[in-house]
Amino acid sequence: MEPLSVLTPEMRQEAEALRREWETNPRWKGVRRDYRPEDVVRLRPSVMVEHTLARRGAEKLWRLLHERPYVHTFGAYTGAMAVEMVRAGLEAIYLSGWQVAADANLAYETYPDQSLYPVNSVPQVVRRLNKALMRADQVERAEGKVTRDWYVPIVADAEAGFGGALNVFELTRAMIEAGAAGIHYEDQLASEKKCGHLGGKVLVPTAQHIRTLQAARLAADVMGVPTVIIARTDAEAATLITSDIDERDRPFILKGERTPEGFYRVRNGIEAGIARALAYAPYADVLWMETSKPDLEEARKFAEAVKREFPDKLLAYNLSPSFNWKKFLDDETIAKFNRELGAMGYKFQFITLAGWHTLNYYTWELAKGYRARGMPAFVELQQKEFLAQAQGFTAVKHQREVGAGYYDEVVLALTQGEASTLALKGSTEEAQFAEPAPQP
Repeated sequence: MEPLSVLTPEMRQEAEALRREWETNPRWKGVRRDYRPEDVVRLRPSVMVEHTLARRGAEKLWRLLHERPYVHTFGAYTGAMAVEMVRAGLEAIYLSGWQVAADANLAYETYPDQSLYPVNSVPQVVRRLNKALMRADQVERAEGKVTRDWYVPIVADAEAGFGGALNVFELTRAMIEAGAAGIHYEDQLASEKKCGHLGGKVLVPTAQHIRTLQAARLAADVMGVPTVIIARTDAEAATLITSDIDERDRPFILKGERTPEGFYRVRNGIEAGIARALAYAPYADVLWMETSKPDLEEARKFAEAVKREFPDKLLAYNLSPSFNWKKFLDDETIAKFNRELGAMGYKFQFITLAGWHTLNYYTWELAKGYRARGMPAFVELQQKEFLAQAQGFTAVKHQREVGAGYYDEVVLALTQGEASTLALKGSTEEAQFAEPAPQP
């Protein structure tokens, strides 16, 4: 390592200011860094680029997680989904790697959730969601009636990091550049990564995942953004681990049992998940244990174990569509599930794949009806859209929704009102789609 004397006087001042920030800002209470402010400053460019959406989103997410009983949302993977989620009142968006693998990756393939897609795919979808939210904001500003803060925090799935610490560092940078507010990393072996509800999951040693979390934090510090780092453990269900090098993992390793690939077999379960969460807690802002079924008692046991040692640590819970909810829970328990989790400290709750299931089911329903009955099937959908306008739905006016009126304003600004080529004026949308009736 280069001696500290290579720092310029300006860099030394910057490092000292960063040290005071870490020591005094309540945001960093309970956060451990195994590197120095001088290391961060040395890795920064001379001209700091301001990543406004990422910074603003991270600050807003952190505030919401402390102000709300819980923040709940679901997975989006198109811009239209993101806009409708915010218009309906959700305060955050989850971006699932599963959904990106299935239908939104830069290889333009349909993949299972096994990190098969290009590493820059999720950052690109983060960027797409933010652009869609920005367009919704621009459309409303052009109309002189901004109804909400459209720029809700996006929590993005970074899988197992697509490699080692350097890969994690670069992926985190890409997420921040795209405007992600929070990022989660899981403690699986990147080259064997599986969806948390598939078999064959291989854990990495506890120390290796801590290095992953540190690489993510370092990248965020270098970029000057208080990104919310979420540590996920798959130890509740994983059956394999790469190495027995970490003494914290040894109580769960089955002695003498190795696989043809050289992996060690492990005893999984909630105790293994708790042990890993406690090790990750100083290096993460939020802890998440992936589970095999929806179980409030299991959730309570995990939360109580974490809170005994880290009372201020926030928790996350995956309300997964991989669970057959009605098989495990009655209607009363399902109805109170979010509230019960929130009371335990699970401040971020998300349905990972709800966007994918929604798009598939309602497309199938319309296609089935259209095939059988023709236009009545679509007209019924359109009538539902018209009725929903009274509750705030606006996408029935599809030309307006994507910015035709916004670009009319561009033309008017350029011509100072002397334009004859405006798009919405004289359109069928203007003539046929009336303004919604006011809500009672």
